[in-house]
Amino acid sequence: MKTLDVSADKSTGVTVVTLDRPQRLNAIDLTMHDELRATWRELRFDDTVRAVVLTGAGERAFSTGLDRDAVVPQPGSPYMADDPLLRVGPKSNDLWKPVIAAVRGMACGGAFYLLGESDFLVADTTAAFFDPHTSYGMVSAYESVLMAQRMPYGEVARMMLMGTAERLCAQRAHDIGLVSELTEPGAALAAATECATVIAGYPPEGVQGTVRALWAAKEAALAAGFAQAPHLVALGNLPAERQTELFHGRRAGAFRVR
Repeated sequence: MKTLDVSADKSTGVTVVTLDRPQRLNAIDLTMHDELRATWRELRFDDTVRAVVLTGAGERAFSTGLDRDAVVPQPGSPYMADDPLLRVGPKSNDLWKPVIAAVRGMACGGAFYLLGESDFLVADTTAAFFDPHTSYGMVSAYESVLMAQRMPYGEVARMMLMGTAERLCAQRAHDIGLVSELTEPGAALAAATECATVIAGYPPEGVQGTVRALWAAKEAALAAGFAQAPHLVALGNLPAERQTELFHGRRAGAFRVR
């Protein structure tokens, strides 16, 4: 079963990529991982596509990150741990066409791999951002590095360290610059598509060069942060069974909205 819906409007040059597992809050399983990678690679070769909008199906979530039921095979060597989300974003697949994220509902944890590689975010007032890693005895490494490029340090530190106890509301996300435009409920996709249509109307060489230049400004910091991430995860993560215990013990807990 396909986990993505890809809709191209040849008249505008805009393609909408929708994470399509609403029954699982658009969590990324290994099938979606493979489909995302294939989609980004295909869009590289389609010159009729000049801008992309990335969104999630349903009203409850953009994405809640890696599906907890996904079984990720790992090499026996501690030097070759596999993180399946490291290659799900457009930039990590060498797609240098603009990608605008349209966020409705929850965006948390591994969703930041996708948001971190989008060029800007549009969200509606139902959007909420948080990272559950620390609550479950896990290190937020790659997610923290990506979000540190998009938010003031104190804001991203608070979000990552507070875990499931607190969610960053759409208005606050807009106030601090994580979200560039805030819409009424259900209107984020239309607003993001409107922006994408404008951008797609410009000469693609200049647009893609600008995307590449903007990303180049962040690459050194990302590379330095990512280089530390595997060691921090290996040292700081609790054993998988303890993570599962904490997950089931905390997932129904109360949280505050900031």
